[in-house]
Amino acid sequence: MSLILTPTGSYERVDFEKESDLENAILKVQKHLFGRERVYLNVKKKIGLKGSTQNIPDGYLLDLSGQKPRLFVVENELASHDPLRHIAVQILQFSLSFEEYPHKVKNILIEALKAQPDAQMTCERYAKTKGFRNLDHLLEHLVHEVPFAALVIIDEASDDHENVLARKFNFPVEVLELAAFRNSTGERFYYFEPFLEGVLEENAVNKSSSSQQMPDITQIDTVVVPAREEGFERVFLGEDCWYAIRLHASMRPQIKYIASYQVASISAITHVAPVRSIEPWKETGKYVVNFSEKAKEISPLKLVKGGRVKPLQSLRYTTKKVLDQAKTLDDVW
Repeated sequence: MSLILTPTGSYERVDFEKESDLENAILKVQKHLFGRERVYLNVKKKIGLKGSTQNIPDGYLLDLSGQKPRLFVVENELASHDPLRHIAVQILQFSLSFEEYPHKVKNILIEALKAQPDAQMTCERYAKTKGFRNLDHLLEHLVHEVPFAALVIIDEASDDHENVLARKFNFPVEVLELAAFRNSTGERFYYFEPFLEGVLEENAVNKSSSSQQMPDITQIDTVVVPAREEGFERVFLGEDCWYAIRLHASMRPQIKYIASYQVASISAITHVAPVRSIEPWKETGKYVVNFSEKAKEISPLKLVKGGRVKPLQSLRYTTKKVLDQAKTLDDVW
């Protein structure tokens, strides 16, 4: 049993009884769960033609946070109700139907946006500023030119989910865990890691006053990992690799460099290495990043005392260009 203690009392983790309960929770926290410039469409419509395989995704996520839009087909699942194999089959069927009937998907998106005027305005504004002729052109691009990607939202994620869903397909599958906690009076709160947590553009608002232009999410090519002295010397420098880390499925194909942030007392990014490959790490749902050459020492990008950026506790993403131009950690994020 998971228990959280707060100044106002204790909260106990509770299961969602029905999938609809999970979906209602998603709607309650969607702005925080998905982040800025992302549109969640909670729509269930069949993809496919009568007499052929028909699938019903639980929704769609339009990611408009970068220069290039992305579309995720959403599957909501309860860990207690659906075996992993079922989830994997659903995702595979979605990908096949998406490729076979893109016009059907486009029509679903159009109708869903009509029912959500604010979401439609967000998409139209994005289309206008990013060079699309209109909303129809944007949606046409999303379903015909953007590679298929999926998002699984589940109440309890495990290594098996990461292992199968994020590693066994030739397209990205992001996995989000959304858990509910309740106190003795029935008050609830929700625990989750936001979509693409750690990806650089999520912190752009904190840097709005900076003269440095924030890189676009599609430009990200570097992962920064925190390392203790022993692991840094033995693995990062000694074995020319780094393990075992979790990487977002959407980000893995873009990663060309890995940088090491040495924790206290050094508290600085000190080395960078080009990436040769990213491979599954055993059966853990994590990865090993293999270097193509020895890591090179750079002028330390130090933690600024009292600065905006806090000591790194988990991996973060950035670009090699930003690292090359930065003087301190505050210049990176």
